[in-house]
Amino acid sequence: MKLNLKRPLAFFDLEATGVNVGADRIVEIAILKAMTDGSEEIKTWRVNPEMPIPLQTSLIHGIYDEDIANEPTFKAIAVEIAEFLGDSDLAGYNSNKFDIPMLLEEFLRAEVDFDMNGRKFVDVQNIFHQMEQRTLKAAYKFYCQEDLINAHAAEADVIATYKVLLGQLEKYKETEFEDKQGNKSIPVVNDVDALHVFTNINKPVDFAGRMVYNDKNEVCFNFGKHKGKTTEQVFSVEPSYYAWMKNGDFPLYTKKKLDEEWAKFNVKKNENRVPKPANQPAKPYPAKPQEKKEKPAEPINTDMLEQLKMKFGK
Repeated sequence: MKLNLKRPLAFFDLEATGVNVGADRIVEIAILKAMTDGSEEIKTWRVNPEMPIPLQTSLIHGIYDEDIANEPTFKAIAVEIAEFLGDSDLAGYNSNKFDIPMLLEEFLRAEVDFDMNGRKFVDVQNIFHQMEQRTLKAAYKFYCQEDLINAHAAEADVIATYKVLLGQLEKYKETEFEDKQGNKSIPVVNDVDALHVFTNINKPVDFAGRMVYNDKNEVCFNFGKHKGKTTEQVFSVEPSYYAWMKNGDFPLYTKKKLDEEWAKFNVKKNENRVPKPANQPAKPYPAKPQEKKEKPAEPINTDMLEQLKMKFGK
């Protein structure tokens, strides 16, 4: 089956030093770019994360410190990766929660402005979890009738993810799905826009899940004491919450989206201020009470001396 694409769809997979989006670093990235004409292009980069890889992580993906000691840093290849991705929509396995926020974090650290506006993102895991609820290895076996060899190697995983999506499209092309609200639809169709809607379950704003869109398409906080409240509601009653998040241990992309919401809030606040009437004459200052002028002293004469003698008996 050929994907029905309006523009390229880039399947990508990351291997990293760990799963903390804000603190860990990429050690390998593989991208399979499915083109609108049905052709495919794949590239893989090994990356020096500039930090040790924990042994327990290396045991999972098979990449050790000595394997990437002489590889370029992400900053050195960030522009090359961004250019290869171009204007592609993005796809992956668990990519909405991990791969996309991790990649955006690395781009921001490298000072590469990778614009996400207008892109669609298809999380193949979300199709699988909603329709079957299994792992990538099981998904590959289930949809492709093959065993996945070299699981947790970025290139093997990204090829498997691509094939799994093709298998899902074939299997579910006429399958009805009922969501938790009882709404029925046929969501798994050969259309990236529709897959974008179906796989973005939580409607993430920052991909780390700290901010999400609600049913009214308003940006809300998705954690802590203000969970479920819109950013406008929170900023109106507790503007210091913005500063707290800016100084907190949140991913850089979360802070970038937070800045955008803060800027929108301030623009709206300034628009709602009641302007002062133009050319209003200034109120005059009240006139100071006039001080009583003292009479100039009169020269002493004979009558005044006589009155003093009578008063004091002299």
